[in-house]
Amino acid sequence: MSELILSAGAARALHLAAQGLDSARRRRATKADVLDAIRRMEMLQIDTISVVARSPYLVLWSRLGDYDPCWLDELLAEGSLFEYWAHEACFLPIEDYGLYRHRMLEPEKMGWKYSARWMREHAEVVERLLAHVREHGPVRAADFERKDGKGGGWWEWKPEKRALEVLFTAGRLMIARRHNFHRIYDLAERVHPAWDDSRLPPEDAVRREFALRTVRALGLAKAAWIPDYHRTRRPHVDPAQLAEEGLLLRARVEGWREPVYLHPAHLERARTAIEGGLNPGLTTLLSPFDPVVWDRRRALELFGFDYRLECYTPAEKRRYGYFTLPLLRRGALVGRVDAKAHRKAGIFELKSVALEPGVRLSARFTADVAGAVRRCARWHGCAHVTVGHADPAPFAAQLAGVLEEDARAAA
Repeated sequence: MSELILSAGAARALHLAAQGLDSARRRRATKADVLDAIRRMEMLQIDTISVVARSPYLVLWSRLGDYDPCWLDELLAEGSLFEYWAHEACFLPIEDYGLYRHRMLEPEKMGWKYSARWMREHAEVVERLLAHVREHGPVRAADFERKDGKGGGWWEWKPEKRALEVLFTAGRLMIARRHNFHRIYDLAERVHPAWDDSRLPPEDAVRREFALRTVRALGLAKAAWIPDYHRTRRPHVDPAQLAEEGLLLRARVEGWREPVYLHPAHLERARTAIEGGLNPGLTTLLSPFDPVVWDRRRALELFGFDYRLECYTPAEKRRYGYFTLPLLRRGALVGRVDAKAHRKAGIFELKSVALEPGVRLSARFTADVAGAVRRCARWHGCAHVTVGHADPAPFAAQLAGVLEEDARAAA
């Protein structure tokens, strides 16, 4: 087979199609679609910031449109998902538990030496907590009263909270469910009774599987992109070797020096993209922790989009805002929106909208963005959208005008 050569646009289209972000859904999502979306991405990263919907719920909305966020909580409680450290803390399909079991059994290999040392140095606290869970059932960190008068920052966790976290990292506790997004811990053998370590796959096989799954989830990947997706440690799998074995396909993107790798599952889709038949049509808002943008280098190389999450940056040094949402439009990342959902007041506030340099304004462009914002606001239970300032400045009035027209038409 001759080497596949993709244009940059075709590469982006293939990536978005693999991620489920190429076109709007034609039917309303179901709970099964939530699980399918997570399997397609391989994982769903967790974050607790809630100026808009918390990240895992927003990542799913970007792909599924209107859906019931309770379905994610139910899938965890039912045992279809589990939580563990993948890219970061993530929801993961329960059938993938064995792929992460090595990390639990040997945390030092993941660089988590502190967790293992803390368990050894505080064995009494650990065993007392395990005995409590075994006798009394699932617990929250809040169930343990702090008695030393200190605050609750992560550097001042009470011993029980720290013990819960290290036991979770070590795989002795799992997250049974969440309540108001707070973790509820239980013994691993009660949460996932079907597992037995005799089923543990070889570590080399796990590394290879993670590499193959990453390429499949991304649609295409440079070798340098692969380790970050599952946060694998050295020694990294060489995708060129996987290509020699026929497990991956080697291809090129016009203008890129390095080769890229494709999963065979995407071969026909790649050919369609090369022929110009894969044309992303979705316009939506993305979470800062969406797989499309969580690797800043990949987002820059693939989309020319230089993105940085600024919620951890001092306010006076922020350029775009606290929790800006990347704006995806028809295959391109065209800007970012600093939004806040005032749920009680029913207002979805766009504090600012910053478009990328060179974006051409048109009635169609504005209508696409307005539609995405309106759908996101409605999903948040906000009937009204307000627009602050924009860059370029005229776009604020244009966007507000279309949103107002839509609101009048819907009234």
